[in-house]
Amino acid sequence: MPIELTTEYGKVYITDEVISTLAGSAALDCYGLVGMATRKQLKDGIAELLGRDNLSRGVEVRRENGRLEIDLYIIVSYGTKISVVAGNVQTKVKYILNDVVGLHVDDVNIFVQGVRVAK
Repeated sequence: MPIELTTEYGKVYITDEVISTLAGSAALDCYGLVGMATRKQLKDGIAELLGRDNLSRGVEVRRENGRLEIDLYIIVSYGTKISVVAGNVQTKVKYILNDVVGLHVDDVNIFVQGVRVAK
């Protein structure tokens, strides 16, 4: 069920897939992020790195009791401070969805699935 936004020009309906694509795209703009990961790790504990065409697969959008929560599964670059990268991703995603799109995001949760050497 899409989110309905009422503007002065009419109504806009935004689906969860659009929200997850926007969140994934905003996250990839952050320094220290190698890419998005699958939500489930493989058998041997190695996370699969997703390409730009699969941004929404590394993002989970949950709406419960009027709250909008976003879970991002990421892979960070080796040598960067994980807490700083995660904080930057949270800030960027919240900014894009709150201020640019007009959605109120309550929580952005970051799950680091791995560390890789950036190319």
